[in-house]
Amino acid sequence: MTPFGSGWGVSMKRITAFSLLIGLSLGFSAAKAEEAKDGLEKRPLAAAAEAHESSLVHWGPWTNDLFERAQKEKKLVILDLEAIWCHWCHVMDQKTYSNPEIAKIMQEHFIAVKVDQDSRPDLSNRYEDYGWPATIFFDSKGQELAKRSGFIEPEEMRTLLESLVKNPVPEEAQKKSEIKYSSTAALSKAVRSELYNNHRKYYDKKAAGWQTVHKFLDADSIEYAMTLAKEDADSLESSMAKNTLIAQINLIDPVWGGVYQYSTGGDWKHQHFEKIMSVQGENLRIYSLAYLFFKDARFLTAAENIERYLRSFLLSPEGAFYTSQDADVKQGQHSGDYFKLDDTERRKQGIPRIDKHIYARENGWAIAGLAGLYMATANKRYLDEAEKAANWILSNRSLPGGGFKHDANDSAGPYLGDTLFMGRAMLSLYQATGNREWLAKAQAAADFINAHFKNSQDKAGFLTSDPASSSLQKPEPLLDENVPLARFSNLLYHYSGNETYKQMAENCMRYLATDEIAHYRKMMVAGILLCDREISKAPAHITIVGAKSDPAAQALFQAANQYPVGYKRVEWYDPKEGKMPNADTDYPEMPKAAAFACANQRCSLPVYNGSDIAAQVDRSMNLPKKK
Repeated sequence: MTPFGSGWGVSMKRITAFSLLIGLSLGFSAAKAEEAKDGLEKRPLAAAAEAHESSLVHWGPWTNDLFERAQKEKKLVILDLEAIWCHWCHVMDQKTYSNPEIAKIMQEHFIAVKVDQDSRPDLSNRYEDYGWPATIFFDSKGQELAKRSGFIEPEEMRTLLESLVKNPVPEEAQKKSEIKYSSTAALSKAVRSELYNNHRKYYDKKAAGWQTVHKFLDADSIEYAMTLAKEDADSLESSMAKNTLIAQINLIDPVWGGVYQYSTGGDWKHQHFEKIMSVQGENLRIYSLAYLFFKDARFLTAAENIERYLRSFLLSPEGAFYTSQDADVKQGQHSGDYFKLDDTERRKQGIPRIDKHIYARENGWAIAGLAGLYMATANKRYLDEAEKAANWILSNRSLPGGGFKHDANDSAGPYLGDTLFMGRAMLSLYQATGNREWLAKAQAAADFINAHFKNSQDKAGFLTSDPASSSLQKPEPLLDENVPLARFSNLLYHYSGNETYKQMAENCMRYLATDEIAHYRKMMVAGILLCDREISKAPAHITIVGAKSDPAAQALFQAANQYPVGYKRVEWYDPKEGKMPNADTDYPEMPKAAAFACANQRCSLPVYNGSDIAAQVDRSMNLPKKK
């Protein structure tokens, strides 16, 4: 496993994603992908055939006694790590695992295990760099023999299986040199400069976005660019962010809304049609913030179309959100023509399968996005959706001590991602409402993380799962999770005043500042740069003083939440509730509702008009005027 993966969001795990958000790496060349695609499209498939039904392989689950069984039966183990929404996973079942020769070899010499990667973040995080499907081969003792990324042609698979049966030795050395983590919770000046230069260097000036074969919106890169545009008056970063956001609109389904995962070919016109929650949630959050920053109605429309999709397709009757929607209306067949149809014609052919698992992590992404849209618009429907989902997850996925399980019944876990992204979501709800119960729940989540996921090695970073419950090998920290955890715990420190959360952020930063981690990617490095920047300074701080029942105070609070930066601390001091959670500033009781902007160890004069808040905050932070 590589200990890396992307930012506040996910990553292309991914999100990662990921791939840099979730599962973008298809694992074969563009030429090979097109060759496979052509072959499949010429192949007649039964209209109602499901991918798994065409497989001749008998699949079992991943269990804790898997390798004990393998030793008893003197067999190797093959793990097919798939995604329910993944087109090429369906192709593997229909074209490779339906081959009688392959099925026979696997039946005689292997225990075959198939796992939905969304259901097992421990396995997903370990093998995310291999994309979906990821195919992992083990000996009977659990040692990795070989790993393959993406679709494997039948002949290639047959040859590989026969080779491993004949000579079950690892293709590569499994031992890695021990990483020596950074002793400081900050990037060195040289590394910071190098990452910043890469952020600029690899921007695609022609097509927008960054110079990858797969085009998608990297939330960290956009937020970092908007931060530099705001705080440093950097017009180039402003145009980089805006042009990418405009290009990304090509990945929003014009009929149903929602965001396709990515586009191939180095442009934004060759969409792959799966819709996964990490992409929906992070796009929703970033487009909401971008609308406040650029005042561009296209970005609000984009955010509203994502929410419309979530509400129409992924919202459960209970109010929580499902996980994803498949790329294919017919399993294994490309759906480009289908997604060109209008709503009526699509529905005549059927609707791509929706994964109706309700995971805490995925709901955390959705809730944070909805909270951001509410703050941008003041439309209470979005807040109601976010709070209803959060309350359902709290009632049905909570663990003792403030954490969250992944599903109703986890075969492993707990996993860092569930508690992290629910914690971030609840902090977003506190910012959106001023309701201190949400802050208390966010703190409980952070306390659970600190108790269960801390890395014992040099106290650098946090582990992807609880070591006490790992069924495969010692879990490791992931870049995809330590970036959002650093940002969450650092902001939570400023809201609460609890030094423990500051230490958590610094632990994450020591991991991220380690040379091997900081240099793991050449591009899309903005998540690390955001962490480094935020930990070194206080957020924009706006406090509303006034009764929460006062319409004037309510209007000021909404205006404060519309200050166009992501890194901000917005609070509501109602004297009836007593001192603020982090009482680092004394506010006078006012004869009428007022707003104060505090920065650089001083606070502004009171502001009584919402339209004046942004200028007052800019002055308090000594921000340069736009060039």
